[in-house]
Amino acid sequence: MSIRAVHNEALLVTELIAGSEKALAALFNAYHHQLVAYVLTVIPSQEMAIEIVQDVYVKLWMSRDELHKVDKFTAYLFILTRNYTLNCLKKMARDRRKAQQYHQFIYESAAIPDQGETRTDRLALIERAVAQLPAQQQQAYLLSREHGMKYAEIAEKMGLSKESVKKYIHLALKSIAEFVKSHAVVLLILMEQRKF
Repeated sequence: MSIRAVHNEALLVTELIAGSEKALAALFNAYHHQLVAYVLTVIPSQEMAIEIVQDVYVKLWMSRDELHKVDKFTAYLFILTRNYTLNCLKKMARDRRKAQQYHQFIYESAAIPDQGETRTDRLALIERAVAQLPAQQQQAYLLSREHGMKYAEIAEKMGLSKESVKKYIHLALKSIAEFVKSHAVVLLILMEQRKF
């Protein structure tokens, strides 16, 4: 993809290097829609695409002193956007893998066989662990787990930032895993007693 350059781009970049916020705003307005359209070809979320492009412009502002080394600004801006988008995808994949690992540990733990009553016992144990979570962790976890909501949707519903929601869910999963692990021994003993 190539970005169509605006006629006064060189002047705007020079002003940006000098610290002009107006130049940054003008460059944002000039290229924002084209960059969002590109990101949407990779990530099918309008909200996330807009957020990524905004983050790219923050990076652009923070590294504006280096722009004098750039020959073609639009190519640089595109590469910056592409790389940031790919990094976001990698982070999403890592987050997804971590969530799956927690899920596997909690629901498919090798320490607790998945047979009849033991599965019911395990689910009851998980429910007890969830019930003991602090209110916001519990709400974020339940919205994610039982309602299948994404971080952004949970953040909006709870009036929190997306990062806070991620933190609450991470802490909830960690607490649940620790609770299940600590009570798994008791559950195994109960299972052994049922055999006799």
